[in-house]
Amino acid sequence: MSTINSTTTPSYIDSLKQSTAKEKTDAEKAGALTQSDFFALLTQQLAFQDPTKPVENDQMIAQMTSFTMADGISSLNTNFKEFASGMNSNQALQASSLVGRTVRVSSDKVPFDGTNMAMGSTEVPANTSLMTVKIYNAAGELVRSEPVENPASGKFDFVWDGKDDNEKALPKGMYTVKVEASINGKTEALPTSSYVPVTSVTLGKGTGDMTLNLYGLGAKKLADILEIAAG
Repeated sequence: MSTINSTTTPSYIDSLKQSTAKEKTDAEKAGALTQSDFFALLTQQLAFQDPTKPVENDQMIAQMTSFTMADGISSLNTNFKEFASGMNSNQALQASSLVGRTVRVSSDKVPFDGTNMAMGSTEVPANTSLMTVKIYNAAGELVRSEPVENPASGKFDFVWDGKDDNEKALPKGMYTVKVEASINGKTEALPTSSYVPVTSVTLGKGTGDMTLNLYGLGAKKLADILEIAAG
């Protein structure tokens, strides 16, 4: 037979209710049951039980265990949301530190600011005997062509001083880079990437919504960044 009777139970339940009293959450406003509701139901159950057939100890323990588990799951969800929010804040802080830095992204566009060197990169396959880096202006005209004989295989960085083949300084703007390589006697176009300054960071609700705004190339996701240059 249960050792909890109708005279001692209400004060015990009231003490538990007082210790767990909180402001209404979004779940309460949506009509979901909270821990306070569970204790209220338990109080009513004990108050209206048949004195000749009181609740057994194992039933009482089972109910209290269910309440404890429900509260634990609720606390876990809250803690996880706080953890995720902290992670997003940390990501935002790290992303903001990239402002003013130079990053490398996949692109055949190279922005030239009229002063600093424009830089790009490509991956050179094995057995490449000749490679040519070509720069085109916005009108699609070839303005600079630089041959590279017997380049080593692997990552190859190239720089452009903003001058054409006649050493004439060109205006700032967006230029297109095309790299052609002679591999085992066959000419192939190689994919290129560009080194571009980060001008600002746009923050969203989550890490996936965060973007880096690159000079001349617009917004790029963090996942699009191939390399962060020293500087």
